[in-house]
Amino acid sequence: MSVSASRARLAKIIAARSFGRGEITLASGRKSDFYFNLKPTMLDPEGAALLAELSLDALKDDRIDYIGGLEMGAVPIAGAIAQLSWIKGHPIAAFFVRKKPKEHGARLAVEGLAKGETLQGKRVVIVEDVTTTGGSAVKAVDAVKDAGGEVVMVFTMVDREEGATETFKDAGVAFRSLYKAAEFLKG
Repeated sequence: MSVSASRARLAKIIAARSFGRGEITLASGRKSDFYFNLKPTMLDPEGAALLAELSLDALKDDRIDYIGGLEMGAVPIAGAIAQLSWIKGHPIAAFFVRKKPKEHGARLAVEGLAKGETLQGKRVVIVEDVTTTGGSAVKAVDAVKDAGGEVVMVFTMVDREEGATETFKDAGVAFRSLYKAAEFLKG
């Protein structure tokens, strides 16, 4: 399937499985009359495959060492991209950032790295399922920077277009998305 055909098919899956209308309170605390819950798309076999394929294609020229983001939204995406990158012969390792480090065990903020493995000096893309203001992704950006990684960009599946572009510009971090909310609102 071509990139444009894959993108069109994924948009249909998101519209059917993950987009809705009705008043909701977002993670940012804002109220909205529409929402995206990408988990049904991320956990659908075709949806997961298309998200990984389109994300990997969009990031192919960015020389990435790692991909990850804040739990929970980034975990299925990062895992799917890591798996596809291996299959395609250009492996990109995945990780995730806990919202709060566990209070037992290793007490790590960044999870998924093997013993002795670090993000120090590595090129990292933070992924997110849906981005509103960018506040959640900034937590992951900060954790990666604290671990010595270089954040190449924040890459989201859907940008709600409600402030994230400005947040990341102010933070000096590139920001891209697969889709904009407006693409789903016009229907």
